[in-house]
Amino acid sequence: RRGGDLGLRRPRQPQEEEALMRGSMLDLPLWKLDLGKLPGPLGKLGRKELHLWVGGWAKDRLERRARPRYSGTKHLLFCLCDHYEPLHGGADMDRGIERVRAWRDTYPALVDRFRDSNGRPPRHSYFYPGDQYDPRLVEPIAEMCGMGLGEMEVHLHHDADTRETLAEKLVATLRDLDRHGTMAKKDGQFAWSFIHGNWCLANARRNGTACGVDDELTLLYELGCYADLTFPAAPDEAQPHIVNSIYYPVDPTKKRAYEHAQRVRVGTPREDKVMMIEGPIALALRPGKLSVRIESAAIDWSDPYTKERLHTWVDQDIHVDGRPEWVFVKVHTHGAPEANAKVLLGDDARAFHAAMGARYNDGRDWKLHYVSAREMFNVARAAMDGKGGDPSDYFDYEVPRAERSARGG
Repeated sequence: RRGGDLGLRRPRQPQEEEALMRGSMLDLPLWKLDLGKLPGPLGKLGRKELHLWVGGWAKDRLERRARPRYSGTKHLLFCLCDHYEPLHGGADMDRGIERVRAWRDTYPALVDRFRDSNGRPPRHSYFYPGDQYDPRLVEPIAEMCGMGLGEMEVHLHHDADTRETLAEKLVATLRDLDRHGTMAKKDGQFAWSFIHGNWCLANARRNGTACGVDDELTLLYELGCYADLTFPAAPDEAQPHIVNSIYYPVDPTKKRAYEHAQRVRVGTPREDKVMMIEGPIALALRPGKLSVRIESAAIDWSDPYTKERLHTWVDQDIHVDGRPEWVFVKVHTHGAPEANAKVLLGDDARAFHAAMGARYNDGRDWKLHYVSAREMFNVARAAMDGKGGDPSDYFDYEVPRAERSARGG
């Protein structure tokens, strides 16, 4: 019998103490405060939704600064997650096909000149929207996955759903993408990661639009989802108070369940829940200016790659507690539209990868690893289990590669 059955209380574990602490911050649900409705300049500032996360970020920075510095070789795990929407902006099918063709024709040659510490080229994680499925749009991307240049995961825009209607959409998406051999499987079941369309995970919006299902994280797990990589979302209202963390939601049945966290660490037991893997978010100085910007790790035509941004991402020091030498950097983009593709497939990308290799792949202070979303999750799991050394030993630690990626074609 459990101690609770006998009226006994067991000591709280460290992750439970942290969960309770972080949960208490949300006793006053900041997300319910719509400061954008304030008049004049206050409303303009309020629409940036800074009150949702800046307090959590400042606390996180203080805690990290107080920890001892790691003195050995560190490993940078760099993951680019693309909300890959060929029909973004209302594009018709012909334009969508042209967008995909541009990637298929350009990306392999672009990344061929760059290698990480394991001799691997950059790996793109294509989070493909089930609501835009067409085999003509997916197959060219699947071909690149077969070349070892990326992997495919699940993205979905949906609204006003019930648990049942959302399940139907997700299952249809998994089956459609699996026709191309791009869906990983574990024990015969789909195993996948997720990014929510319009950031609205777990019915995050104040007005209830762009989702509809409070316990979405529970449903995702039931259907085989192992990790969510939606965040950061600033300045969107879905942005969590918890930042720069890898964690489990305490109660995934609740609306905005991601607001209450059990941050993972070495020795954290497995949970029957979706793991949250966040990308970096910060307040940072604009290059050459004294003004401050929101850095939410989004790459697009108006905010391209730069080495200064890269240093900010790394400086957020996202890792599994107890394994500080494995540093996780997850950035995101909407890569299909032409203006963004120009950044991701052109000179900005070349300069960025060259700068990242020069600064974070010297073999002494840093080793660079290009990883997919799946591989990043596997490394986090290995860290929880106490594994150490080179994280590349654990890229397939728990969730295996999809059939197309595994056979290389």
